[in-house]
Amino acid sequence: MSGAGELTVGTLYAGSGPFASSSLPEFAGLRLWVRRVNAAGGVWVRALHRRQHVRLIAYNDRSSAARAGPLYARLLSRDHVGIFVADFGSVLTAPAISTAQHDGVLLFDQSGTGASFFTAGNPYIVLCDLPTSTVWPDGLARLLVARRIGRVALVYGRNYFDASQDQTIAAALTLHGDEPVVNQGVATGNSDYRDFMAAAAARHASAVIELGYTSNDIAFLRQLKASGHRFRFVFTVFAGQLPGVLRHAVGTGALAGTYSYGFPPFVQRLPPSVGLTDHGLAQALDPHFADVVGQAGATGPLNFLNIAGYNTGLVIGAALSQATTATQLGLRAALTRLSGHLRTLDGTFRLSANGAQVGEIPAVARLLVGRGGELVFRQVEHAGGR
Repeated sequence: MSGAGELTVGTLYAGSGPFASSSLPEFAGLRLWVRRVNAAGGVWVRALHRRQHVRLIAYNDRSSAARAGPLYARLLSRDHVGIFVADFGSVLTAPAISTAQHDGVLLFDQSGTGASFFTAGNPYIVLCDLPTSTVWPDGLARLLVARRIGRVALVYGRNYFDASQDQTIAAALTLHGDEPVVNQGVATGNSDYRDFMAAAAARHASAVIELGYTSNDIAFLRQLKASGHRFRFVFTVFAGQLPGVLRHAVGTGALAGTYSYGFPPFVQRLPPSVGLTDHGLAQALDPHFADVVGQAGATGPLNFLNIAGYNTGLVIGAALSQATTATQLGLRAALTRLSGHLRTLDGTFRLSANGAQVGEIPAVARLLVGRGGELVFRQVEHAGGR
């Protein structure tokens, strides 16, 4: 997998651009795992019957998929990394998939949740930290139907991540006789939602659901507050992952009463059998990256993306400790055997036959203002795969 006594892990991170606020805390979590295993003498590699020091090689893709492609290739062709890890999200993961498959290297996909990434003919990908985005909205759709909210307006980014969520929600609502009154796709980099809001108001929508990345959520919530439109139910995606970022950008008032997916540490899951608890992880976060993460707006001691990056490391460590052969497909086979038996702060790691994550399913939560003025999460629809 790597040189004698050393294991190289290669990844990318977005040091700037629209994905930085998610990528940097995820990267900090992965770095923390590397630091901790090295402090313990290295990661145990069962196939080699020894511990190996971990060396992390990382390049800055600056939130650009076009820049990410050559950098992924560089990790494999020049650096010959033993463990290949994708950057945050579907947009920045997509360029790594064909490269990994072509080179016969297992891609540890952290948070690229596009369902089309996982096919029967490609054994060289495993989703580590989140389920595929088609199943994220199952609880949300159940909630909308159960509460008979009706007249739902949807806006989504035209990318793997957001479009698949939109399809799930729209199909579920239509099945129950409540076809969305507005269903609009926008560019991933969209920052103007005024026409959508006007259309939703004109169609007397009760609910507006914006499916995007952090920068989309910020633009949407700012414009909703300024518009004067009032809707019974407002949902965004990343308020439940990076509430500090959203609160800093739009203010507590714009988030109060809205809904989002609920993730640890803000929504609790079963205690982990492997790895740190949320309190332990918050204390252990790499202090050397605190300033960088702060610049990206990821305020607060701990957020879900920190957990996701650390969880990626735990998944890598579990695969290495269980794989009986020092090959990429040996790692994949080990993770298949571990499926359903590995429980971390992120939830239960459970794989489909195609390497997609079907555990770690998010809940739905409402954001409220606590007594001290802080945001608190009230879970309103339980997660699956806890």
